[in-house]
Amino acid sequence: MKKDIILKAENISKQYRLGEVGTGTLIHDLNRWWHQIRGKENPYLRIGDTNDRSKKGTSDYVWALQDINFEVERGQVLGIIGKNGAGKSTLLKILSKVTAPTTGSIKSRGRIASLLEVGTGFHGEMTGRENIFLNGAILGMTKKEIASKLDEIIGFSGCERYIDTPVKRYSSGMTVRLAFAVAAFLEPEILVIDEVLAVGDAEFQKKAIGKMQDISKGEGRTVLFVSHNMAAVKSLCTRGIILEHGKVVFEGEIENAVSYYLGGDAEAMNLKTFGKEYDLPIFKLNEISLNNSGRTSDDVLRENELIILHTKIDIKVKDAQRYHITYHLFNEMGEVMFSFSNAGSFSLKNGLNDITCDFPESFFQSGQYFLSLFIVEDAKKPIFIESDIISFTVVDSGRELGTYMGREPGYIKPQFDWKIK
Repeated sequence: MKKDIILKAENISKQYRLGEVGTGTLIHDLNRWWHQIRGKENPYLRIGDTNDRSKKGTSDYVWALQDINFEVERGQVLGIIGKNGAGKSTLLKILSKVTAPTTGSIKSRGRIASLLEVGTGFHGEMTGRENIFLNGAILGMTKKEIASKLDEIIGFSGCERYIDTPVKRYSSGMTVRLAFAVAAFLEPEILVIDEVLAVGDAEFQKKAIGKMQDISKGEGRTVLFVSHNMAAVKSLCTRGIILEHGKVVFEGEIENAVSYYLGGDAEAMNLKTFGKEYDLPIFKLNEISLNNSGRTSDDVLRENELIILHTKIDIKVKDAQRYHITYHLFNEMGEVMFSFSNAGSFSLKNGLNDITCDFPESFFQSGQYFLSLFIVEDAKKPIFIESDIISFTVVDSGRELGTYMGREPGYIKPQFDWKIK
């Protein structure tokens, strides 16, 4: 059966010049012009560093994207995954025609609506109602078409009381609510959504995910979705592409894409081994990892299964019992959830200690978490502190795919003992 391709990216690359705004010096611009009139390649396309924000480069030019190729079928929901600086937002801006690619082309069939940043496409001095008509006109809709959807848009956004107030007085959450409602209800063929939904509250995020599912499954429209919330990505998307340093490193089914991201060289990693920098006179830290019972650290952490935290540490001194390890658990907002320790359970021994700590099944809500490690001497003096020593993401795989898998309020799910008489 022939594929119904609605969006196609061919050899997309985007180059930026670091430093001052503009393309560079006058001599660079003249050089480009001279090559262009002679029908030759832009000389600055042959130079430039890979887009790795953590390393100092040798060139003033950087490739934010390099040779991106993919196709999206009608009604498909494509998840675009990658750590900060991987090129996700740049790609969405090119797809939305906010900026042009340096090389390559985008071919699309139908209208594209974008939610790239809070307030994108909104005029602060105009009211919410006026901005609905403005955005609809930009999408190519008539005033009559927009008016027929007006009540639905206002009702979904939850901003009815402020709809005739200038948008500049809206909070970021209210702006996102109205912007999403406009983009969703004015029926574009392609809906492009960056991380903006994270600004909204939990209730609206759940509502928005549900609407996007209706758009893709019920109405057959196409969604491109960028998020660091793997639970939402896994719930909503059917396919995924993973970007690293401006290049596509994986493309495939969303289950496999999430597994690749969480198990690969990404911010959310379930295994971390340590070298000489963690080899100290009193101890040597070898490894920290997490996995579900019966699975390896390469697998996605599932919230409805037992999660095991492994710590391998070599204590070099004979009085090893003087020391214990403590972890602090943080959520993705940097808020400390709780601390836990081996103190009171057992003492460390001289030599290699292979320590495990079990989290009960369904203890964590789906989401991303960070662990900070403390090595404590005599139960009172921290001799070693390493913040965010490892991060991990928990995914809800217990519900049927296609239902909302976002987190309920809170970060943990304690299992209380309920009784009835």
